[in-house]
Formats: sequence, structure tokens, C-alpha cells
Amino acid sequence: MATYAPQELAVSLKDGLLSFPVTPFTGDGEIDEERYREHIDWQSSFEIGGLFAAGGTGEGFSLTPEESARVVRLAVETAAGRTPVLGSAGGNTAQAIANARAAEAAGAEGLLLLPPYLTECDQDGLLEHASAICAATSLGVIVYNRGNAVYSAQTVARLAERHPNFIGFKDAVGDIEQLTRVHATNGDRLFYLGGLPTAETFALPLLQLGMSTYSSAMYNFVPEFALDFYRDVRAQDHAAVTEKLRRFVLPYLDIRDRAKGYGVSIVKGGLKAVGRDLGGVRPPLQDLTDRDLKDLGTLIDDAGVR
Repeated sequence: MATYAPQELAVSLKDGLLSFPVTPFTGDGEIDEERYREHIDWQSSFEIGGLFAAGGTGEGFSLTPEESARVVRLAVETAAGRTPVLGSAGGNTAQAIANARAAEAAGAEGLLLLPPYLTECDQDGLLEHASAICAATSLGVIVYNRGNAVYSAQTVARLAERHPNFIGFKDAVGDIEQLTRVHATNGDRLFYLGGLPTAETFALPLLQLGMSTYSSAMYNFVPEFALDFYRDVRAQDHAAVTEKLRRFVLPYLDIRDRAKGYGVSIVKGGLKAVGRDLGGVRPPLQDLTDRDLKDLGTLIDDAGVR
């Protein structure tokens, strides 16, 4: 059973760095439960606002519903109350409802609603999709604004009016006008978090639009650097943020941009580079090449972020 009521969860999450733990796989592509527990234990040992299990960086899109439920349960058990663990829900409406109910049964504190599978949809359909998931669980629900799930300010407001457990808006589009409209229309009814890849790049300007936190993928392998960066953002220390961008984040992006799908692959590459190898990615993603992995390791060492 969840420890936090939905609005309590929103208050807890909005002022702390958030992250998505990777899902370790064995050589034959199965979930490596032992290494996942080790990773969650390490990730939970820092002062982190919350962990989203089976999300994008956790390759939730490649997990079966049964695997997703297992990953969330393992994360909840291993975090053991040290930090809130949230599950993820994606795919068609029925699958997302099943994900939501499984996450709640596993003891998750909240839920990230990923975009529905493939098809285009307009606002009324998107509203009913998100509404069905909110109605299916008592967990606090955060919608993920990206891909084919771009929520208008009015749709967000209608969803908030219908469902008290709708608590957050995560953005991976970066449309400044849309974000301004969403925040101006909904105000403190929700909390707002950045989800553009790599979120550190956009964190400081988005703070001015009400996004008090963001999800950091690099927290997976350089947690202390990621937390320092977040503290600099919240302090609006432009000089410190710019120094860290130049020293590590922007060169990191240069490696990430060498191939499609590297947004996840580079995180697992980073873990390997710091001596915490959690295996490779599942297709259709591809692992870093040997050269890219070597360059990433050199960057981590030269930037002093290990």
C-alpha cells in the first residue's frame, strides 16, 4: 500500500531530483534481478526525490507487462522506503490500466503515464485515455507530454478537475508557449517536471516556467554530479551550471547524438565505464560501439565526475 496520498507525493517530488533506473539484462536478454537490486540499493542511498521504475531509461517499452510488474516490485522492495518508487504505464488503454494496477499492487507510490501506442489521437481521445488510467488506480498519476500525447492546457485542466489523483505534468516536447499555457492555466494544482533528453541541458531555463525538478538519466552512473547539478539549478547559479555543462554535459551529448536510441544506451555505457556494468540494451536499441564507450570513459575521467 502506498505511503503517500497523491497530493503528498506531489509535494515530496517537486523539490527533489528524480531519476529512472536502468533495467539490467543478462547475456541472453533476461532481467537480472540480483544486479537490479544492487543498482536500486545504490541509487536509493543518495538524497534523491524519487525513482521511476520500468520507465523510458528502464526500457519499459521492451518489457512485457509481467516483467514491468516484477521490476516495479523489486524496486519497491529494495528501496524499502528510503525514496518513493513510481511505476510506469504505457501502450493501449487496457495495457496501461493493467500496468497501473500492477504497480499499485507492487507497492509503488505513484505512476507515470507514458504516451499510448503508435496511433495519432486528438484531445478528446487523449483525455479519455488518461482519464481511464487515473480512474483505475488510487496512485498519484503524472502524464508524460511527448510523442503522440501532447496535452493542451485545457485537456490538462479537465483531467485535473475529474481526478484528484492526477498530480503532475512531465514535458519532453519543449514548446515554450505550450508550457506557459499549461502552467498559467493549472498553476499549483499540479507539479511540473522536465523530461527532455538530456534534462540537465534545459533545466535552468525551464525552472522559470515552473518546472522545479526534472528526471536525470545520468544520475544512474554519476549520482553525485547529477545532484550537484540539480542544486546549482535550484540555486539559479548560472556560472556553476554553465561550468558543468561545458565540462561534462555538452560533450556527453555529442557522444549520445552519434546514433539513434543512444539516450538509453549511453546510460548503460556510463555504468559500464564506472565499473557498475548492468549489461546491454534490448533491441531495437543498440549498445555503444567500442569507440563510443572508450570516449565516454575518457570523458568521465577527464571531467572528474566518476
